[in-house]
Amino acid sequence: MFESLSDRLGGVFDRLTKQGALSEDDVRTAMREVRVALLEADVSLSVARDFVKRVTQKATGAAVTKSITPGQQVIKIVHDELRAVLAGDEGIPPLKIDNPPAPILMVGLQGSGKTTTTGKLAKRLKDRDGKRVLMASLDVNRPAAMEQLQILGAQIGVDTLPIVAGQSPVDIAKRAKTQASLGGYDVYMLDTAGRLQIDQVLMDEVAQVHAAVSPRETLLVVDGLTGQVAVEVAEEFDAKVGVTGVVLTRMDGDGRGGAALSMRAVTGKPIRFVGLGEKMDALETFEPDRIAGRILGMGDIVALVEKAQEVADVEAQERMMKRFQKGLFNMNDLKGQLIQMQKMGGMEGLMGMMPGMGKMAKQMDKAGLDDSILKRQMALIDSMTKKERANPALLQASRKKRIAKGAGLEVSELNQLLKMHRQMADMMKKMGKGGMLKKAMGMMTGKGGGMPDPSQMDPAALEAASKQLGQMGGMGRMPGMPGGVTLPAGLGGMKKK
Repeated sequence: MFESLSDRLGGVFDRLTKQGALSEDDVRTAMREVRVALLEADVSLSVARDFVKRVTQKATGAAVTKSITPGQQVIKIVHDELRAVLAGDEGIPPLKIDNPPAPILMVGLQGSGKTTTTGKLAKRLKDRDGKRVLMASLDVNRPAAMEQLQILGAQIGVDTLPIVAGQSPVDIAKRAKTQASLGGYDVYMLDTAGRLQIDQVLMDEVAQVHAAVSPRETLLVVDGLTGQVAVEVAEEFDAKVGVTGVVLTRMDGDGRGGAALSMRAVTGKPIRFVGLGEKMDALETFEPDRIAGRILGMGDIVALVEKAQEVADVEAQERMMKRFQKGLFNMNDLKGQLIQMQKMGGMEGLMGMMPGMGKMAKQMDKAGLDDSILKRQMALIDSMTKKERANPALLQASRKKRIAKGAGLEVSELNQLLKMHRQMADMMKKMGKGGMLKKAMGMMTGKGGGMPDPSQMDPAALEAASKQLGQMGGMGRMPGMPGGVTLPAGLGGMKKK
């Protein structure tokens, strides 16, 4: 979503950090470029203007321009201001679902993903917060809208209000309120009808439902790809029915991100969640610190750790770590690492979360490296016998030909895989002796080390960490990722086909 903005800002800050000292003119020139980059990203003119003004005032002070690392100081100021724009003065409060049954009213225009988002949020409340949730569709206009929510409820294991034909939205809302009280539910979610555009009929309907249930939260669902139109929709809904938070959908698309950067500043309403795909678990809380870091190419280490915790089989990882510490690393272990990488979003997904690695991900793409490589590597491993996977040293010329043929690939690709395995085996041995694996496992399981605090991730420290990773073997060999996950080395000869 923020790729083009991140690229533009990255170019500006690269030039700043290469200069030994900064004059006020240098800073002002850079800020003009930042302003253009924000406007091109579809950020509101007033927000872009105020943002640049605040950054310029802070960045032209003597403490910055005469600093030992003035470029990094400016980046830190930009990061903090981005975070302030995204979070506002009050930050982002948690959902008010403390008084069961708590009603949550979902509103928005048709096509914004409101019904799917209702299901995603219900699943999140059930799975992560342990809440009993009841969903009800109030959309009596759109064909099969009620059935759609009913099907989603069955998929995610959340109860839905039985459909009764001929009832008005207000009657359905009242019935949902009664059912939630009698059924012992913690939360009941009301999915209202939408329109292709805001009209009086829509607003009257939403207002009547609002008056009938007095929702604890009124969440507006808007399409993040619509840019500033999303901000205008939020202003209109808030003026007529009152909105307590916003959910931006399709934030995994190729929009320019202006809605996210403008929403809080223009409307005063917090962005509570962002939708990042069609799957029912593709809903994340909106974290200003982490979004600001990703825009500035600092990665998102917290997201990386959380992802590892979500997908990890902790017992299996602990067994694997003990093997690594003994210097044991066979093809079965390598396959386990490749599967873990796939679950965590593949090479591109992992690169996007690591500090300073965004550019490297693009270099990989230009070089013809993508996630199909992981599938081909696993196909080669699957083509080996049990004995060969346990002891790769057995693989001589005749065996290599058989394995490559069985996977439908070339012997050269198998050689690349074996080279990668040897490099990773050596690295795992070193990491085991140095205690790095134990620390990584502690982060993943929450048993030690803890997750990094985003507020402490200043650009200078992240850049240093990025350089350190590069010194440990370059793009192909990056150890120390949560859960023992390691970006495989030796990928150069295995380009996508």
